Amino acid sequence: MSAVKEHIREMLTEMDTSFNGFFEWLEAQYDPASGGFFYARSSKLSEKFTPDIESTAQALNIIERCGLLGNLDEQMKQGLIRFFQSKQDPSTGYFYDADLNMKDDEVMVGRAISYSVGSIRKLGGNVLYPLPNSNSAAPDYIRSPQAYAEWLRSIDLCNSWRGCDRLCNSSPYLRQMDAKTREPFLREALNYFAEIQNPETGLWGEGSWYVRVSGTFKLHTFYGSFDVPMPRLQQMYESLKYTLEHDIAKDMCYIRNPINLLHSMQIDISDEDLEFITEVTLKNLLKLKQSDGGFSRELDHSPTAPNVAQVKKNEFYPDMPKPVHLGLGLREGDMNAGTQATLIRWSLYDLAGLEKPKLEIPPYLFAGYRKG
Repeated sequence: MSAVKEHIREMLTEMDTSFNGFFEWLEAQYDPASGGFFYARSSKLSEKFTPDIESTAQALNIIERCGLLGNLDEQMKQGLIRFFQSKQDPSTGYFYDADLNMKDDEVMVGRAISYSVGSIRKLGGNVLYPLPNSNSAAPDYIRSPQAYAEWLRSIDLCNSWRGCDRLCNSSPYLRQMDAKTREPFLREALNYFAEIQNPETGLWGEGSWYVRVSGTFKLHTFYGSFDVPMPRLQQMYESLKYTLEHDIAKDMCYIRNPINLLHSMQIDISDEDLEFITEVTLKNLLKLKQSDGGFSRELDHSPTAPNVAQVKKNEFYPDMPKPVHLGLGLREGDMNAGTQATLIRWSLYDLAGLEKPKLEIPPYLFAGYRKG
């Protein structure tokens, strides 16, 4: 093993120590009464909040990514299935949390479909009611390719992260279509994305470097949903490296998004580049480790409403969603950051071509919720 590769391995080993106490924190967010998971410790202790769709799906992603599905007995799996099923509106097919503001955030509504359907199927269950495309409850912009094209062009990209999040949020509705029906919709999207991509940076939209890389990461999920390769990968790669070197990561998403994007690009990366990328990522990740064992979304606290965490008070957006509060905003770990931290770890080991050692996971994890 070269000296550079050995240094990468050492940094990844150091990263693994940051997960000490993490799984105890994860278990503490579980709510056996509902079958779901809370967003943060303050969410559970305050009694002002209930387990929510995103946090529960993110917890399940952590459990799966870390090889812990075997720790869940059938009773707990069925509880999780019932949790997601209970969130579906029989009349529209959408999945909603208790906070009424969620319905006003189209990104959260779209994500809830993917999170809930994916989680239910992962656990071996079935969706109880037809999904929105099946009962004419889908957004108006899905009524025709022309309406979809107009909607795409109406999305403001003054903040690439928020704008691209809205653009890629249309993919759950396209995925519900059969291939023939989907084709003209997909063509409209891909043609438009190619038209507005910056040919020099490979990025989309406006904002800081991290904002634009995050927006590009959002669009990569759209391309990936339909197995379409992203264009201008080399320009994108150079922009990603520039961002890591020159911009400041104040949010877990700014740490995760570049790594997730880089992993999906599937391009050759030199050991020296990977050493630099790993070093910056580790330095940023360690800043977000909290004393309760979890990781926080932001440097000095966990955001109360992660759906608007990327929108700062001094910034204006014509489509500003209403905040969906999930916690008290304390200096504590939150599920949104936790699932991203485990994905960062998985991606960095994979990029380095190194075997991922098992994290130190308590053997009794979730055992207290099993029968007997």
